[in-house]
Amino acid sequence: MTNVEAKFPLRDLDRARSSAAAIGFRYIGTLLQHDTFFVVAGGKLKLRQQPDGAWLIHYDRHHDQGLELSDYEIVAVSEPRRLLALLSAALGVLSEIRKRRVLLQRANIRLHLDEIEQLGAFGELEGVLEEGEDPANSHREIAEILAALRITPDQLINVSYFELPH
Repeated sequence: MTNVEAKFPLRDLDRARSSAAAIGFRYIGTLLQHDTFFVVAGGKLKLRQQPDGAWLIHYDRHHDQGLELSDYEIVAVSEPRRLLALLSAALGVLSEIRKRRVLLQRANIRLHLDEIEQLGAFGELEGVLEEGEDPANSHREIAEILAALRITPDQLINVSYFELPH
């Protein structure tokens, strides 16, 4: 699967949520997530655990016209504790991130309003692409949403949360 992403710091999550609602985003839910990143040779590999389930996610990001283009695979995990122990022993843990995520959606665009432990508040837009879809379509829409949220291109972050200074 592929998506187009834009990640940015936020000063006020409530204001961002109101601005997003004003341009058609609807509330999907609030998620408590614990991501464990493992040492791997290519891309990034994380085990995401939430109260309602767990997933192993591998992704590669490519910088593309100010936004991130990500290729990813997601596999549901039935025994997250055992898998965490196995991958930790076999690969080594690179980092852990705990967050509270408010998920909003408009068509194929997801907006995550994240509170990251020890880092602060961030927003992340993800445009999920259909097979063979031109990423330029999502680029335009994401650029319009960023403008509505008053996020400028120089505010975009092109690394994972764990790569930001604490």
